[in-house]
Amino acid sequence: MKVAFHTLGCKVNQYDSQAMLELFEAAGYEAGRFDDVCDVYVINTCTVTGTGDKKSLQAARRARRLNPDAEIVLCGCLAQRDGEKLLETTDARLILGTARRAEVVALLQKAVSENTRICAVTDVTRTPYEPLWITRQEGRTRAVLKIQEGCDRYCTYCIIPYVRGGIRSRSIADAAAEAAQLAQAGYQELVLTGIHLTSYGRDFHDGTGLLDVIRALQDIQGVERIRLGSLEPVIATAEFANALCDMDKVCPQFHLALQSGSDSVLRRMRRRYDTAAFRESAAALRAAFPGCALTTDVLCGFPGETEEEHADTMAFCREIAFARMHVFPYSERTGTPAADMPGSVPVHVREARARQLIALGHEMADAYRYSQLGSVRNVLFETCDGALSVGYTPEYMRCEAPGVLCGQTLPVRLTGLASEGFIGEAVK
Repeated sequence: MKVAFHTLGCKVNQYDSQAMLELFEAAGYEAGRFDDVCDVYVINTCTVTGTGDKKSLQAARRARRLNPDAEIVLCGCLAQRDGEKLLETTDARLILGTARRAEVVALLQKAVSENTRICAVTDVTRTPYEPLWITRQEGRTRAVLKIQEGCDRYCTYCIIPYVRGGIRSRSIADAAAEAAQLAQAGYQELVLTGIHLTSYGRDFHDGTGLLDVIRALQDIQGVERIRLGSLEPVIATAEFANALCDMDKVCPQFHLALQSGSDSVLRRMRRRYDTAAFRESAAALRAAFPGCALTTDVLCGFPGETEEEHADTMAFCREIAFARMHVFPYSERTGTPAADMPGSVPVHVREARARQLIALGHEMADAYRYSQLGSVRNVLFETCDGALSVGYTPEYMRCEAPGVLCGQTLPVRLTGLASEGFIGEAVK
């Protein structure tokens, strides 16, 4: 029996898919590619935007075309949101949401043996942290380590708190044990991820926070790099930045989710900061990590967004000078407060503003890369293609260099620009 996964959306979904794949393998299944003819196809869905919904359903239809007799499993955020509807509108054998992933094999086998279809979506409002586990991940040097689930921020545009539930944190001991096993398997870099990483530990009610789990991972032999997933700007105080700076394995690349550079839009979004606070967070990280890469997400065309507010966002992004910027046109999500707000921005205007922000993002990314030219950075090489090796700097900048260097971390002088990063030469 062969099983294949198709994963949409975030790094949390990537982790969850890997954990479920390993459960299938433990039950005797062979891993296949999603374009292969397989016996089971698992689509880990996304519903952050309408595009995520569309791609999730397209993947299910593609799986059915690949093998009309296959069993299809839909799980993840879209399945959590529309489980019963998907049971009616698709021919999936099993529908899971964002819980009970550890039962995926048993539930599928139950549905098949009883010749029925199961919707196992459950309320995740007060669900405890689900103890999933991985031993490997695609690639030989970097692995995602999930340490947190859920969000209780309820930003007005975001569906995620409704489909992922409240904040649940993984114990430090459990996270450290998985990290140690991954390090022993050869994964030198860990990417800490969660739905709202900034909230890690708040549900423990004992003062435990994100810094505590990072310190625990810092002490694990074999872990050479710790990269942080998306952070809320409010956590990046001078105290936080300086504490990170004391840990030499923390990568100097920080993703601070901006969403808008207009204070009035931020208020309508119900974000918990303004541009002044964001500016202070960026300055604190740069003071502790000179030359660090600051990356961000920006949402354009939010209800009521005026040309002036859009211009404020453009100006603020240019001021902060991000090394990379992900841009998303606003997408209505039924059930969120923003979906009922007045002042809907026409789709063509959202798309035009997105193009402007994307162009600015490219401009800033080029400027950041130029600032790094000529410097020597430690590159963790991940892949080899003939006599050319490709890896990433601590700032998560792609670098290619001659030589068979896979699996090594070497000082590399950045001598030129490639389409997505640098050309370099290992320094002897």
